[in-house]
Amino acid sequence: MLKCVQIPVFQLVVLLLPASLGSDLYMPLDCADIHHHEGSKPSGVYNIFPGGPNAPLKVYCDMETDGGGWTVFQKRMDGSVNFYRSWESYKLGFGDIAAEYWLGLDNMVLLSLRRRNELRVDMEHWDGNKAHAQYSSFSVDPEQLDYTLHLGTYVGGEAGDALKKPNGMKFSTYDKDQDTYDKNCASQFMGGFWYQRCSDANPNGLYIPDSRSPHGNVHVRWDTWSGSSVKTISMKMRALSKCSS
Repeated sequence: MLKCVQIPVFQLVVLLLPASLGSDLYMPLDCADIHHHEGSKPSGVYNIFPGGPNAPLKVYCDMETDGGGWTVFQKRMDGSVNFYRSWESYKLGFGDIAAEYWLGLDNMVLLSLRRRNELRVDMEHWDGNKAHAQYSSFSVDPEQLDYTLHLGTYVGGEAGDALKKPNGMKFSTYDKDQDTYDKNCASQFMGGFWYQRCSDANPNGLYIPDSRSPHGNVHVRWDTWSGSSVKTISMKMRALSKCSS
């Protein structure tokens, strides 16, 4: 079972001190911090500081869904950003924070190290139907361990558990094949993700209304909910209020 990272006392004092001195010096670690500190804040783009005071990170915070406080690390909504990208791109992040974007694997690792998080995935079909999937915990290993994905228990949602196969897998892109298939899943399904053989989920695939592409089943999808493409999807993490041992 995942455990909360133990931060040395002197580091903890430094992290907590700005919050005690006033809002002007407040440096939140994630969107949950912002939500707890200023609960009336709307959803939108904010600066967080998981890497310390000299490394602000812009993220989109979902302050409305299921109590709010979610740090969004992946968002698809209109096809304005190309997600068929290299390893380096997925490592560093890309896109428009206010629209479609990928936060970056290095940043996700940083957020994973700071706190124990849960995961939620929200999606909408082209016909307007909406669904979600939620997991008790979520973390990503550092690059030295190939950004391996770790998920806790699937705790519910109408969308079903499409991440059962990706759980425990290394991240793959077209230029770094780390799945267990004899072909390159990222190249075949035109995205970057934690593929196995290949996957029941392809949130970073091509943004197209259906599977009419000559390349086959390469669209943005979540197969345990809909066999066809989805119109919008967002993946987000939120710090758990209590640590488990």
